[in-house]
Amino acid sequence: MAHNSILPALLEELRRLSTCVVASAIETFEIRLPNVGFADSRVHCIFPELPAIIGFAATARVRSATPPMSGATYYARPDWWKAILEIPAPRIAVLQDEDEPPGLGGFVGEVHANALAALRCAGLVTNGGVRDLPQVRAIPFPMFAGNVALSHAYAHISGFGTTVEVGGLKIQPGDLLMADLHGVISIPAEIAAEVPEVAARIQKVRREMVSLCRSENFSMERLRQVGEACGFIRYEESDMQKTGTKRGAS
Repeated sequence: MAHNSILPALLEELRRLSTCVVASAIETFEIRLPNVGFADSRVHCIFPELPAIIGFAATARVRSATPPMSGATYYARPDWWKAILEIPAPRIAVLQDEDEPPGLGGFVGEVHANALAALRCAGLVTNGGVRDLPQVRAIPFPMFAGNVALSHAYAHISGFGTTVEVGGLKIQPGDLLMADLHGVISIPAEIAAEVPEVAARIQKVRREMVSLCRSENFSMERLRQVGEACGFIRYEESDMQKTGTKRGAS
């Protein structure tokens, strides 16, 4: 499924889920390993009280530790803004800070956050620094970043429209991303339409398991029975053969 065939109604349905249940749903399709497809703890949610965002990645690269080799000033990059508009809305601006270590300067603060919001970006994902938090929160403009920085230093766009890597997650222009207080995940376009239904089944199983755990009738045996019935508990044949007993694994 190409990004231009993903309907707004589906995007909204996905956005109402949590990234945790989306990750669990994606795992069931077995199209990628369970330890990939999301940004690691180097990227965290700056405003956890804001709702989740979903959109298509508009990628760029930034540097802040040293001046640009030549050309444009800190703010004047209409070529980058034009490239953002080539990605279907809703968009998520994704900036890879190429400095080592990243995050010396904050490229996105009050001005750039307002500019990105005007370009219909739902938020920002970066391994670098961000700043002007009260002003950006007031927009509101969700940000997921590596750190908070007080200066923009020499922050400038060093390239855009290519594959980037943020928090160990490789992101191509147009990739479908979702982010909430837990972090950032990439949703494969070819299964996006099926994720909500699978997520609903996972949530049902979770509710049944949690309800039992909170029940006065809780017992280990009932937990095992409900877990087996829901498919929450699985058994490894090799373990059963070795021990002659069943062992649960969630």
